[in-house]
Amino acid sequence: MPSTGEKIPLLVIFGPTAVGKTRLAIDLAQQFDGDIIGADSRQIYRYMDIGTAKPSPDELAAAPHHLISIVTPDQTLTAAEYARMARHTIESVYARGRLPMLVGGTGQYVTSVVEGWNSPAVPPDPALRAELEAFAAANGPSALHDRLTALDPDAAAKIDAPNIRRVVRALEVCLVTGGRFSQLTTSTPPPYDIRMVALTMPREALFIRADQRIDAMMRAGFADEVRALLAMGYDRKLPAMTALGYDQLAAHLLDSVPLETAIAETKRGTRAFIRRQDTWFRRYKDAAMWYNSTEPEVNVTIALNVKTWLYERTGTSD
Repeated sequence: MPSTGEKIPLLVIFGPTAVGKTRLAIDLAQQFDGDIIGADSRQIYRYMDIGTAKPSPDELAAAPHHLISIVTPDQTLTAAEYARMARHTIESVYARGRLPMLVGGTGQYVTSVVEGWNSPAVPPDPALRAELEAFAAANGPSALHDRLTALDPDAAAKIDAPNIRRVVRALEVCLVTGGRFSQLTTSTPPPYDIRMVALTMPREALFIRADQRIDAMMRAGFADEVRALLAMGYDRKLPAMTALGYDQLAAHLLDSVPLETAIAETKRGTRAFIRRQDTWFRRYKDAAMWYNSTEPEVNVTIALNVKTWLYERTGTSD
């Protein structure tokens, strides 16, 4: 690990859903005394384990994990709040002599940390948020996104319409401040020495793997997990409950949508989400080391490159 006064080393592992980030992260954490800091906007929720593909109990025991299961489904965590928590965790992990590892597939979370986003310090307005979420429920995500486009086209261009939570937050800042969310958001280069590792694989192979994972989730009790959340009183219209699979299975449980239809829609939505992830992460096509996760011994190759990076920084790979 680096000596006092040097930048904090930060290993960042990102890539689309089902590409193999968890297994790689645990392998590297075990080899390099690392702590895994989650960068997934759905795994932050308690009680949502199966459908968000959280690490299993064995995987959680195999390496220290942070920023997983930290809020309830009816709580809101903005990207700015996440970034502050991630920065604090990175500093804490490093202070204990361990390697901070930011791992996940939520592009905004990864970028907020590596680019040092400073979002507007506008407190949440529960009444306004409820109004905007109700508008989206009644008129659809695209109609809500159109409202953002009218107020802040630059912000709208960077936020996907299905990401209701992000659209609501941007609109909230615009309406409360009278300014533009895009103009009020700044960035400050973070005090990290960042090494980015990007995982990818051929698109059709990844689609097949994602479909297989959804089938495995169903066998593991995904529908029962959604049923339990509804029984606990978590409204299906909550932003957390609009996550892929949860929304579709709620429709199955509450609206008598056939289970086969709910599963098929979840698979279609996941494929569209993978495409959006790929688009987001291509901003790092030159800054990251890219690896095809289907290549033989790819984790060994990545580990050797991480070891070289640590050695070049400090003269030691420990």
